[in-house]
Amino acid sequence: MQKTLSAKPQEIQREWLLVDAQDLVLGRAASQIAAILRGKHKPNFTPHEDCGDFVIVINADKVRMTGKKWTDKMYHHHSGYIGGIHSANAKTVMARHPTQILEDAVRAMIRRSPLGRRIMGKLKVYAGSEHPHVAQQPKKIQLTY
Repeated sequence: MQKTLSAKPQEIQREWLLVDAQDLVLGRAASQIAAILRGKHKPNFTPHEDCGDFVIVINADKVRMTGKKWTDKMYHHHSGYIGGIHSANAKTVMARHPTQILEDAVRAMIRRSPLGRRIMGKLKVYAGSEHPHVAQQPKKIQLTY
């Protein structure tokens, strides 16, 4: 009988991957980025360990949405005070914070726990085509869907 292998933190090999989000559909790109961050593409994936790679996303301000989501999709934020809910549509949020839409889409696909917060720390999103992680020599990957 063969034992199930469980990845240990010191055995995990992490890479830096670069994703160009220009003309990618938001939800499809976010689901693939979440899977890479989680490490599901690796053969030694372990659910209770952070096995994923670092992901750098550039051109997040050029992501696409299908249908009428730019005007109909609403983003809500609550300040914590009574009556402190703030709502804005996707077009307004993109104008103010170009990276927030993609970050929120990926965050919604990652578990809400200390492990999920550690996984989200490996996501770096930038609005333009420049990023400060050249020293890590990221590999450019093409997302497929």
